[in-house]
Amino acid sequence: MKKPLPMLLLALFWSVTALAAGMELTVGDFSSGDLDGWTTKSFQGMTDYRLVAQDGRLVMEAASKGAASGLVREIRIDLEALPYLNWSWRVNDVLTGIDERTKAGDDYPARVYVIVSGGIAFWRTRTLIYVWSSQQPAGSTWENAFTSNARVMALRSGKGTGWVNEHRDVRADFKTCFNDDITFIDAVAIMTDTDNSQQVATAWYGDIVFSSE
Repeated sequence: MKKPLPMLLLALFWSVTALAAGMELTVGDFSSGDLDGWTTKSFQGMTDYRLVAQDGRLVMEAASKGAASGLVREIRIDLEALPYLNWSWRVNDVLTGIDERTKAGDDYPARVYVIVSGGIAFWRTRTLIYVWSSQQPAGSTWENAFTSNARVMALRSGKGTGWVNEHRDVRADFKTCFNDDITFIDAVAIMTDTDNSQQVATAWYGDIVFSSE
């Protein structure tokens, strides 16, 4: 039986693979139907995640009815080689009458997480959450209502009109939100959740790719 590669060797492997592939690494290859490495994390009930055909490609559809669960992929990414996170997403309707900066309103039609693990010092784990906000203006940031180790950045706000492409410098955004210059992240996640407001939301996520530029 082959022994698993140590984390450092895995990081090196992914970095070399990215270099060989033109400085890109796809961690969410939804368009090819590949869900290897993705696991479900439930907080309250289950959001329904499934691959669907939309606009000529496979995408991940997330439908939440008063539930909160996410899809997580643990993968160490070298941000010195691949600092940019790219994805597309779509939201038609947003949530009403909530304040997302409070525990009662901490729901989003769409979220993308980047996570820096604290290892055995789990309390040091930090999370940057890119959101499609229902109420807060695009460009705003705030501390998550449940933990100071998570910061929220609204990239979009209000009802959508179709697919939107995102291209984010994760190191720069982490510096903005945490005043810290990180060189690695340890996991990526997506989540559509409505457990606090008990509303209904549906979102769609395209492929998730790290790149050098």
